[in-house]
Order: sequence, then C-alpha cells, then structure tokens
Amino acid sequence: MTRPKSSSAPARERGRPRAFDTEKALDDAMIVFRQKGFHASSVTDLSEAMGLTAGSIYKAFKDKRTLFLRVFERYISIRNSDLRGRLEHCADGRARIAELLQFYLDSAEEIEGRRGCLVVGSTVELQNLDQDLSELVRQAVLRNRNFLVSLVQQGQQDGSVSARLDAETAAGVLLCVAFGMRVLGKVQDVTNGAETINMLLGILDQGACPIRK
Repeated sequence: MTRPKSSSAPARERGRPRAFDTEKALDDAMIVFRQKGFHASSVTDLSEAMGLTAGSIYKAFKDKRTLFLRVFERYISIRNSDLRGRLEHCADGRARIAELLQFYLDSAEEIEGRRGCLVVGSTVELQNLDQDLSELVRQAVLRNRNFLVSLVQQGQQDGSVSARLDAETAAGVLLCVAFGMRVLGKVQDVTNGAETINMLLGILDQGACPIRK
C-alpha cells in the first residue's frame, strides 16, 4: 500500500495575531492620544490609526491604559533625546535656556503644534486620570521644572545668568511660558515667538524675578 504523503509545512497556529512594528504602532497611537487625550481616545480611534484590530491591540498591550503608558514613556524618551541633541553644543547655561525655549516654540508650530504635547495635555486632564497615571504625569512635569532650575543654576555658575535671580522662581516662569506655547499651539502658531524668547532671556539678564536675600 502507498502511504499518504505527509505535509512538511507546520499547521498554521490559530488565533495568532499578525506581526507588526511595535514602535510604529506606538507612534501612531501617540498621535491619537496627543490630539484627543486619554479619555476621549477610543479603542476604535486607536485601531484605525494603528492599522490593527481591537483584538490585536488587546493582545499586544492588554488594555488602553497600558497602551497609554507605553506611548507616554516613548514620547518622553523621544522628546528628551531630541532636546539633548539640541543642547549639547550650547556654550553656556543661558544659551541652553534659549535653545530649550526655541525647542518648545518649534514644537508649537504647524502640524506638530496642532497635535499638542502629550505631557501638557495630560496635565490638563490630570484630575480625570487614575492615581498612578496622575503621578506619572506629575513626575514628568516636575522633571521638566527641575531641569530648568539646573539650567538657570548652570548659567549663574558660568556668569551667563544673573546671580541675583532665584533659580526656582525663574524656572517656574520659564516653564509656564514653555507649556503655554504648547497650549496655544493647539489653536495657532505662536505670534512674535522670537520676541517672546528675547523678553524671557531679558529676565535672566536683569534679575526681574524675586532676588535671593
């Protein structure tokens, strides 16, 4: 008798999600979360943007909250990397502050500005987030503020920023304006952006913030 030929190809695994580029999927989801925020972004919105079925999203990321966490971490990582690249060639603390403000201004323009900042948008949404997400966002804001404090202090040490400034107060002012640029950028480009930056840099020169006693 002739035995039936056995197929050498393995049986297809049933229910296996199709492979996809995780980083691209996170970047696609990032646009949705930036534009709509966490709560207003539906799984349907995310599915359409990512080119994945809802089932594939759940299998890969468990739920929308976990997906948001992954997106938030990636957003912070990308932004920090881009900013470090722009600051590393600056000569002193004042120049780093000027470049950081320009970074926020550039981010607030055109399509990038209309999409919004995930940190700023999540800060506005903070009260509607659960405790862990709220703390994640709060820590991101505090890191931004502390980084600005360090830049002001660097400038004071190298002589490019007035030693009479209170570093924490000055950093708070800079952060308010930087975040304000991102909020305005959701609606329109910031007008007179260069003049705004020059005005802020004037604070660093003149010691217009409360002085240390």
